[in-house]
Amino acid sequence: MKEKTIKESVSCSGIGLHTGRQIHLTLRPAGKGKGIVFVRTDLGGTAIPADAAHVVPSSLSTILKSGDATVQTVEHLMSAISALEIDNLVIELDGPELPALDGSAFPFIALLQKAGWLEQKKERAFIEILKPMTISENGKSVTIQPASSFEVKCQISFDHPVISDQVYHYWHSRQAFIGELASARTFGFLKDAAALQSKGLALGVSLDNAIVIDDDKVMNEGGLRYPDEFVRHKVLDLIGDFSLLGAPILGRIEAVCSGHKLHGEMIQAIMKNKKAWRIVTASCSEKSVPVFQSSLQNLSVTV
Repeated sequence: MKEKTIKESVSCSGIGLHTGRQIHLTLRPAGKGKGIVFVRTDLGGTAIPADAAHVVPSSLSTILKSGDATVQTVEHLMSAISALEIDNLVIELDGPELPALDGSAFPFIALLQKAGWLEQKKERAFIEILKPMTISENGKSVTIQPASSFEVKCQISFDHPVISDQVYHYWHSRQAFIGELASARTFGFLKDAAALQSKGLALGVSLDNAIVIDDDKVMNEGGLRYPDEFVRHKVLDLIGDFSLLGAPILGRIEAVCSGHKLHGEMIQAIMKNKKAWRIVTASCSEKSVPVFQSSLQNLSVTV
């Protein structure tokens, strides 16, 4: 239960989902207690910490901002970092958005495993939820409540025959994330493409980096990776968003038709309600931490 960083730097390149720009990304080791920090190399090395204080309200992706510098669509990489228990990392990129790659977290999992990991001499902290909290609006809601480990129950509902109503209950471990969530891709509707692109969004979307749905079917060759890939991707997004609290959670999250904006509001509410949580460590005399139980050394991902 020590903090971890990666052993060596690794890089990848790809198209940004919304900006459509070619982006180069490099992951570098960071010292203990440094946390996850994005660095815009195209803006003279401006640093943007990956934490709740730097979240910008947004519906279609998670955006972080520091001064005039922003970084967009961080949720897939943050989800992979959280799942593999990487605490300290520098993420360099030469543009305003992360590369989408295949639209899932799977390529980022593979990149992090290629880098390897290094245990550091600082005990890992956890956020233990002590009291239930709920945020809701327009039939959408997010609730967080006490639990002995980290779990997510997510429900989505779309008026479309391909998706309809889906529910997924996820109990976290490294193996579960890789096997159940990592490959689930982001998705969108063909009918919405023109309107989004007129607003400067979804400029990089293609069948290579997203599930695209027309009036009655999935347009991607090969179809879905999971029968319920849509709700699984929503869980993946949620994990990435809540990782911006800055430490792993001991608690149960229930999300009903939620998205990035509501997740961001819940994160801010948790930070403000100091009586609803506490920081614990594995050596805490009052509580052991039975979360993230598997061994990273025993996992293997290939692409």
